[in-house]
Amino acid sequence: MEIPSNWWWREQVADPAACAIFDMDGVLSDATGRQHLLTWPRRDWDAFFAAAGSDTVFGDTATMLDLLAASLQIVLVTARPISIRSDTTDWLARHEITYDLLVMRPDMDRRASSAYKKTAVDELRSFGFDPRIAFEDDVRNVEMFRSRGVPCVYIHSGYYD
Repeated sequence: MEIPSNWWWREQVADPAACAIFDMDGVLSDATGRQHLLTWPRRDWDAFFAAAGSDTVFGDTATMLDLLAASLQIVLVTARPISIRSDTTDWLARHEITYDLLVMRPDMDRRASSAYKKTAVDELRSFGFDPRIAFEDDVRNVEMFRSRGVPCVYIHSGYYD
């Protein structure tokens, strides 16, 4: 089975195993400073994602990730487009975020985040990953994970009030 082109391993291809899934924006990365770019009716997704490198890290969530990394592989599943992979991996390195696999949205994928992430969960499973828990700030994605049998912790980012 061919590895999807929107997957990126931090160091090397890992053997699929039990994993924890973390979202990025609103869970690991504090995107508060760029939320104004998504104000209706003029949502500027390109500018929103272009500014992702300036986010600060949510320390509590990063600590939780570190604690789980001792027993589970860490898979970051983000709706960020793959076109900003370099900015994203630079941000992860700068903030010393531990992860095994980064899964990003293909550039032309315009589906709702929950539809994209549902596909990502199914692909992870088809490769042998066993998602044990997920962390999300969008209740639509929380519901999707739970509907796929993945317990999900809701992180209140304030972006979806």
